Amino acid sequence: MSEMIPDWRDKPLYTPGPLTTSRTVKQAMLRDLGSRDYAFIRAIREIREKLLEMAGVAGGAFEAVPVQGSGTFAIESVLTSTVPKDGKALIIINGAYGHRMVKICKVAGIAVSAIETPEDQYPVVAEIERALAQDPAITNVAVVHCETTTGIVNPIDVIGACAKKAGKVFFVDAMSSFGAVPIDFEACGIDFLVSSANKCVEGVPGFGFVIARRDALLATEGYARSLSLDLLSQWRGLESNGQFRFTPPTHVLLAFRQALAELEAEGGVKGRAARYAANYQCVVEGMRAMGFVEYLPPERQGYIITSFRYPEHPNFSFDEFYKRLNDKGYVIYPGKVSNADCFRIGNIGRLFESDMRDLLRAIRETLAEMQIVLG
Repeated sequence: MSEMIPDWRDKPLYTPGPLTTSRTVKQAMLRDLGSRDYAFIRAIREIREKLLEMAGVAGGAFEAVPVQGSGTFAIESVLTSTVPKDGKALIIINGAYGHRMVKICKVAGIAVSAIETPEDQYPVVAEIERALAQDPAITNVAVVHCETTTGIVNPIDVIGACAKKAGKVFFVDAMSSFGAVPIDFEACGIDFLVSSANKCVEGVPGFGFVIARRDALLATEGYARSLSLDLLSQWRGLESNGQFRFTPPTHVLLAFRQALAELEAEGGVKGRAARYAANYQCVVEGMRAMGFVEYLPPERQGYIITSFRYPEHPNFSFDEFYKRLNDKGYVIYPGKVSNADCFRIGNIGRLFESDMRDLLRAIRETLAEMQIVLG
């Protein structure tokens, strides 16, 4: 027999996703709808419209296309559907998720080159300009907006300007930023942007979505290297009858519609950004007071997730630290930085400053139990 859940209140998740969700988002899943049900088709239409409104591109030149699977599925959909068969992708890397895009291209047989900078540094504009000038085979440029390896927020306006000046298609992985970091699609020259249901919109895992410039999407006829991830066919299917081509995650989409309504009620992207920024400020000040040091300098640090260096103390073991916090009911995230020992604390999801203070108190208690004094 599976273990019974003793309490409706789950452990708060201080992670980059899946996230802590509201009770009302969870409750929205307690309904069975058929994938061809009129009510469900209406829900899909509402979601697509709301996404465009949230992106600031409603009624204009963009389309919202949901894609089944995790956010990586949606990223793979864009990469395998928008690079011409004789084209080449330039991936801008300063973290693990840029490397993942390169791997997707290589597995799919897409010609790819990369420009990599250290994980604590912004991409170098001069290197991007040089690569675009020297390699006419490049047709597409891709970058991660908020690189959750560290929490750095890359300057997509500057990178987009480089791509547009060179006449390239510009793709932004906004997995951990969309919904909480304002993005100006036109100013950044974005052709395709991807995010996921279970990030800053505060839905649950099960699908990603693409915000696509319609002209750029229509230009991809014949490019797709996958049946199920064919972005243009996915859009055409939704446009023709309002339905997914293959079985959609019905319950997850209903939860997402509720999450969108709650984001709007909070004040939209600006309102959510304010809460997350307050969460970040609370955590970083509390961690500094205990003697922890962030991996990134403050001027490059976003408010989505923060990487903290392991303290230089003989009693510190991350596995022990993580287990003790988990036993107290607090879930943080291991590090992913390649050149430093770090762990991460996310500030997103249905969390408030009171939750961040609770986490800080638990960390202080854990340090005392481990007989660790910092500073």
